Amino acid sequence: MTNSRKIALDVLYDVFYKDAYSNISLGNSLNKYDLKDVDKGLITEIVYGTIKYRYTIDKILSNFLRDDIKKMDKQILNILRIGIYQLRYLDKVPSFAAVNECVEISKEKSKKSSGLVNGVLRNYLRNKDKDFSIGNEVEKLSFQYSFPEWIVNLFIKQYGIVECKNILEGLNMRPNVTLRVNNLKSNYEEVWDRLIENNYNIEEGVICPEAINIVKGRNVEANPLFKEGYVTVQDESAMLVAPALALEEGMTVLDLCSAPGGKTTHICEIMNNTGRVKAFDLHQNKLSLIEDNLNRLGINNISLEVMDATIYNSKLENIADRVLIDVPCSGLGIIRKKPEIKYTKENKSLKALTKIQKNIMYNAAKYVKEGGILLYSTCTLNKEENEDNVKWFLKNNKDFQIEPIYFGERENLLYDNGLLTILPNENMDGFFIAKLRKQSGR
Repeated sequence: MTNSRKIALDVLYDVFYKDAYSNISLGNSLNKYDLKDVDKGLITEIVYGTIKYRYTIDKILSNFLRDDIKKMDKQILNILRIGIYQLRYLDKVPSFAAVNECVEISKEKSKKSSGLVNGVLRNYLRNKDKDFSIGNEVEKLSFQYSFPEWIVNLFIKQYGIVECKNILEGLNMRPNVTLRVNNLKSNYEEVWDRLIENNYNIEEGVICPEAINIVKGRNVEANPLFKEGYVTVQDESAMLVAPALALEEGMTVLDLCSAPGGKTTHICEIMNNTGRVKAFDLHQNKLSLIEDNLNRLGINNISLEVMDATIYNSKLENIADRVLIDVPCSGLGIIRKKPEIKYTKENKSLKALTKIQKNIMYNAAKYVKEGGILLYSTCTLNKEENEDNVKWFLKNNKDFQIEPIYFGERENLLYDNGLLTILPNENMDGFFIAKLRKQSGR
């Protein structure tokens, strides 16, 4: 048990203080050690739970520490964080075990540190029923849902208080693993039956006909179905992008920000390996990851090329029936999967992002043929990066018009003048999609 918590602490240190991605750091750590499934589960639970609730945990700790939390030894602070997380949010871990394990780990630092950890955690247990949420409504929501105040303020301003609460609750939900069936190699029924045979507890996706949700089962990427290219792991919100392009076989399609390639490969599958798909990204190493997926999925109608989408490429002018720009964004819609985004993305950085997004939109418009479609998507819920960018684009590109998107009526699908915002829930990430048609003869 101690080893499991030590591994969790190493991952948290990388995420909080070395700007590591939680999924990558955790995956590397789990693969590094020979661990039982129960230990892997505990490590994963502690890592993601502590990151998710760090804001609230730190607020609680500030009530029991004499010194400023920012001045504390980082390792001891993280030990306290995982201790409070287990005591407050994990019923399956006995309180005495959580405290004792944290104290034992802190002894390796110093006797003084172990005394501090023991005192703080036991003091919290004596006061665990106290109401620690104080202040105005924003401060209380920040504490309740464990989000920095600037994010809460942003969502209240843009969506109103009721929808803000729904968004925060959705972003705290545990994400399902969702598979996209590769129709180039198989069909839905065959993949469904093989997953059942492999003892997966599964259910149909909520919107996309290719989607299968894994309720319970072992790591699917180690399964032959994945290795042989029958399925791809992709959130169902992202699965809506390729169908929104209204693809037809034989088309020329550009994906200007293609990595990690989920939407790109979906485009190729829908087009049944016909036509021409050109995928670009800023970094060669990311394109290499896409290439691995192409071989696995049996896709052969695509070319990969390094390109900065913010810089105009005259060779691409007016060549594409469809252009996808899934632009770099603040990622506020995917906090379910990457909770560290709450702490690494600051409000002041949003203006720099919108400038990049506008540059990409401006260039992409020139690559679309008359009658073609430019699809703009993000995995954020910030309207400055979404609706406001579309308004700016239409004002400066009179030959484009919004073509309404509709995927049925669901509580988490918000339609606004033809634009689609997907609110996060247990099945889907927060997302935004805008479909823009280039008019003929203008």
